[in-house]
Amino acid sequence: MPNHSAAIRAALLGLAVGDALGVPVEFLSRVARRQDPVTGMRAFGTHRQPAGTWSDDSSLTFCLAETLARPAGRTAAPDLADFARRSINWRYHAYWTATGETFDVGNATSTAIARLQRGIAPTAAGPRAESDNGNGALMRILPLAFHEIWRAENLDLHAAWALTEAVASVTHGHPRSTLGCFLYLLVARGLLMGRSPAAAFLQMRQLANPWLERGSIPAVVEAKHYRQRVLSGTLPDQPESAISSSGYVVDTLEAALWCLLEHDTYAATVLAAVNLGDDTDTTGAVAGGLAGLAYGEAAIPAEWLEVLARRADIEELAARLAGA
Repeated sequence: MPNHSAAIRAALLGLAVGDALGVPVEFLSRVARRQDPVTGMRAFGTHRQPAGTWSDDSSLTFCLAETLARPAGRTAAPDLADFARRSINWRYHAYWTATGETFDVGNATSTAIARLQRGIAPTAAGPRAESDNGNGALMRILPLAFHEIWRAENLDLHAAWALTEAVASVTHGHPRSTLGCFLYLLVARGLLMGRSPAAAFLQMRQLANPWLERGSIPAVVEAKHYRQRVLSGTLPDQPESAISSSGYVVDTLEAALWCLLEHDTYAATVLAAVNLGDDTDTTGAVAGGLAGLAYGEAAIPAEWLEVLARRADIEELAARLAGA
């Protein structure tokens, strides 16, 4: 695939906008959203932040993008020690935050970064219990779609899995989290190739299902958690009432993909994600990154971009990542 510099901008901006739309209403229920739906950028709310403020989802996405934008980030093995240092700097010193304040840190992510600070190797830092399958790796994994392994014309699924596992395990070491990231990146790859959301969703299943059936990696065991709706292809047929928007990695992937497949514009996709309620910023970010790839930067409403915190910095980072 060619180097899609415009797609990188659209992905990073799309993710940050979706995140910022969800920040003011995070943890509030779907019932509350039906009574007072989000229709644009809001100020204050849950975290009492100015309009356009994004959270940990975007911060750690940008930390990973910074690592991949370095010369070493182009190789088969990104410098995870660099990503670890940036994550520590974010957690404790507000690096790559929207307003100079670190807030909304997930439990597994917080535990992992504390381990990183104590000198634990990056790939061993992420908690590995079944109860540690929050969406904290999924929310930040999108820049990996631009790595040479994921962009290869003939995708090596084993190499793509190994890379995804290494990057995910910095904060989330359970293979269920890695598989959620892996399936998400397969959809992102399809969008980068110019496919529609429905076609990218189909391609993901055509690649993932045979590989999971004959593989011997831990993902095979975990596939059952994604098979009911995502890998079976029945997700678009589900009513909204069947879609959960919790912080569980499987729920977040399903919710983001459902919104992407249910709607046909960037704005409709991210507003649907946020108005599912609960973990609104992460669902918005995960859906927003894909919607940015699907519809491009021009599809993101200008009034949302105008108030987006550190927009110029995000665009400059996208340019460096494209250059890498």
